[in-house]
Amino acid sequence: MQLFDSYHRKIGYLRLSVTDLCNLRCRYCMPADGVPKVSHGEILSYEDLYRVAQAAVSLGIEKIRVTGGEPLVRRGIVEFLARLSKIPGLSELAVTTNGVLLKEMAEDLRIAGVQRLNISLDSLHPVNFTRITRRGSLQRVLAGVTAAEKAGFPIKLNTVVMRGINDGEIEELAALTLNKPFTVRFIEYMPTLNDKKWQSLFVPGEEILERIARRFAFEKVAPARLAGPSRDFRITGATGKIGVITAVSQHFCGDCNRIRVTATGKVQGCLFSKEELDLKPILQAGDTALLGKSLGNLVGNKPESHPLLDAEKDRDAFVMASVGG
Repeated sequence: MQLFDSYHRKIGYLRLSVTDLCNLRCRYCMPADGVPKVSHGEILSYEDLYRVAQAAVSLGIEKIRVTGGEPLVRRGIVEFLARLSKIPGLSELAVTTNGVLLKEMAEDLRIAGVQRLNISLDSLHPVNFTRITRRGSLQRVLAGVTAAEKAGFPIKLNTVVMRGINDGEIEELAALTLNKPFTVRFIEYMPTLNDKKWQSLFVPGEEILERIARRFAFEKVAPARLAGPSRDFRITGATGKIGVITAVSQHFCGDCNRIRVTATGKVQGCLFSKEELDLKPILQAGDTALLGKSLGNLVGNKPESHPLLDAEKDRDAFVMASVGG
């Protein structure tokens, strides 16, 4: 079965958040003091999250990415992922993580059936890394990357580029792909938190590529079948790949293939849309048919594009950790 929205885009990708809690406080994702604690009853149970995933796959979703917050901080996550991986019709199960707990958990995640990891890595310098994450240890995250590599995961590293903060490391991060089969993706800074000066931090994707081109020759490579919005390239002679995600400067709405469900049960067709549907009443009623119909209607009403450049005007600022990134 295939799932299409009203603009004839095939929707095959669900981002499923399991928590809004995180063990870091990355400056582009979460306020320094964290987020107000949501009561235990407000967070969907694993059983309800599974029912959402099962309904989505029955409609035509092929890929699920489990997100947070930091998904690995939620107790019981490995067992939940193992259950998700066995949903008939699911082609790919992935997890986005900050890497803090990977050293201890990478092998268990692989055994559970997780096929891919996206690991946040916004700096290769310990002081700057802690400045960006406000509490993180670069050494611990790099140990997590090593453990994930040893467990057999293909390694994908995500860097949110911020002018004056880590844009001086672009070439150094790109060089990680020279001798390792890593994919390093550079993500444009997005105006999510209530940051009136966000444009001063913004580095467009084309500038990122221009900086890399000053040091390396590279060529474009075709995306994988279930890939996200990254435009991918390979440095000449490199083992791995680089990519850019240009949500602001060159939005990819025309090719958007995703919906997202928050840890509190809100389903959204677009990260920056005001429109969302609360699945909790449907889940509480135990109406499987209505759950599938509601997800299908949400896809049918998915907006053609986002108002990202006017995000501060068109909707309240939000914490990325609360909507699953």
